[in-house]
Amino acid sequence: MTRKWTAEEIPDQQGRTAIVTGANSGLGRIVARELARHGARVIVASRDNAKGAEAAGAITTAFPSSTVEAERLDLADLSSVRAFADRIRAGHDHIDLLINNAGVMAAPYQRTADGFELQLGTNHLGHFALTGLLLPLLNNRPDARVVTVSSNNHKAGQMRFDDLQGEHRYSRWGAYAQSKLANLLFAFELDRRLKSAGWQLISLAAHPGYSATNLQLSGPPAHERVLLRIGNRLIAQSAEVGALPLLYAATAPGLPGGSYVGPDGPGEIRGHPVLVQATRRAHDAEEARRLWDISERLTGVTYDFRAPTGRLV
Repeated sequence: MTRKWTAEEIPDQQGRTAIVTGANSGLGRIVARELARHGARVIVASRDNAKGAEAAGAITTAFPSSTVEAERLDLADLSSVRAFADRIRAGHDHIDLLINNAGVMAAPYQRTADGFELQLGTNHLGHFALTGLLLPLLNNRPDARVVTVSSNNHKAGQMRFDDLQGEHRYSRWGAYAQSKLANLLFAFELDRRLKSAGWQLISLAAHPGYSATNLQLSGPPAHERVLLRIGNRLIAQSAEVGALPLLYAATAPGLPGGSYVGPDGPGEIRGHPVLVQATRRAHDAEEARRLWDISERLTGVTYDFRAPTGRLV
């Protein structure tokens, strides 16, 4: 691109239905707002239904012609993921855009409702299950997309398959980096499998650089939150700019499946969206297949690529 892309360049989204996880605040809320502003019907998926309803109400107040719904989704509880998918299937005949955005960062060791390490369970396994359960509803057409949000921290990540859940050795930041690497392994493997099966639906990934959101202030312990709060003020870009790579991946015409979008500044910390490169580890097809098989076993969700069944509209 020769000029800086902004949300004003989002194409008309009329007729499209989008799900944004973690859309009650931060980047997800901005993404939901901009998609709704450009005509999409948006489903705000969040763990706190009251906060989700508030976000949906604020968007419709700002843009009265928009259609925004709030649905409860707790990615750290597979029963909640399944219940959410059941409600979406009952109330919608197609989904054009799934933004796998919600996540937790650098949390102390905790387990999800299903016994998974919290960061892997929320950031990767919850979204893996959600995407698989919604796959039959995802439109099989060129502009239909799954966008999974990763992080620059994926560069420090490695899949510890011998201790995936951090039961023997746990590092808060190491587990976060592993979960963000898992997001990319999933996004790229999903696109490979979609292509192999002849689907037009594509899978992409994006990261927001260093953006000032409440993510930095919710997971880490208090002493780190002080430093992160300072970083948010002095180094980070605004959440409005941080959301642009996600929006670009979701809406920019002509992006090929398997693309990865991030900021154009030095170190991909700040800036406007461009195509960026993930680490070689993130493109390791063998590791991706291994993670995929483990994820299907742990979640009980098996993807069926035999025939695209999403309604063409």
